[in-house]
Amino acid sequence: MPHRKHTVEAVPGSQHVRVEIGGQVVAETRSPVLVHETGLPVRYYLPPADVATDRLEATVSSTHCPFKGDAAYWSYRDGTGELREDVVWAYPDPLAEVAAIKDHLCFYDTVADIVVDGVKVAGPGA
Repeated sequence: MPHRKHTVEAVPGSQHVRVEIGGQVVAETRSPVLVHETGLPVRYYLPPADVATDRLEATVSSTHCPFKGDAAYWSYRDGTGELREDVVWAYPDPLAEVAAIKDHLCFYDTVADIVVDGVKVAGPGA
C-alpha cells in the first residue's frame, strides 16, 4: 500500500467563527485562518484581538509539530472561576509553510464548541 504524503495548508478565511465554552462566547471572528492537515479535521486559528484573552492563563505546556513548529498553551478560566487546563494553543514562531497562523489561537474541540456560519461543526458531543 503506498504511503500517503502528509500535508498542511494554512488558508485565510472569511467565515463567521464563534467559539463557546460552557455556553459562554469566548471568541468570535470573521477572519480565521483555516488549517487543513492530513488526517485531522479543519482547525480554526483566530486572531487574538477576537478572543477573550483576559480569560486565558499561560501554562508551561508546549508541544512540537514537525509540520507547524512549537506550540504554546493557555488554560481558560470561566466566569465561575473554574479553570480548564490547556484548552488553547498557538504557534508564536511557526514554520514558514504555515506562517499565517503566527500568534493565532486555536481551541480544542473536546472542550469548546466551534460554530461556523451558524452551524456547530465541532465540540463536545458534536
